[in-house]
Amino acid sequence: MSPRSARLARLSRSVTFSACHRLHSKSLSDEENLKLFGKCNNPNGHGHNYKVVVTVRGEIDPVSGMVMNLTDLKEYMQEAIMEPLDHKNLDKDVPYFSEVVSTTENLAVFIWDNLQQLLPQGVLYKVEVHETEQNVVVYKGEERIVK
Repeated sequence: MSPRSARLARLSRSVTFSACHRLHSKSLSDEENLKLFGKCNNPNGHGHNYKVVVTVRGEIDPVSGMVMNLTDLKEYMQEAIMEPLDHKNLDKDVPYFSEVVSTTENLAVFIWDNLQQLLPQGVLYKVEVHETEQNVVVYKGEERIVK
């Protein structure tokens, strides 16, 4: 491969934020919600210190040597993740979750959709949401099941 050939790379950056939520589906009765979500269905909610890892991919620019400027990625993540989610009650403060159960899976989709609106087309590779050290959701956006 010549030095002028395009090289692809992935670049990741992480942020952490704190938020609370209650796992509760309007489609289920109170009893069904309690059975499905257990203590996470507590009417007063519960909180997490979430870690989000965003990975972008693209060609390494031959002039800058970067896939993307980390300062730009930091600003996109601030707008797409930190501003709408940090120190919020997901169910009460984030309109998206008024109709969508605030699971970590749905949180990953929310973050993906927000980032897609800001990042250059085709750059976003994956979003990882770490709810705890043991529970991680990875969302890549392209996987959909049509019913």
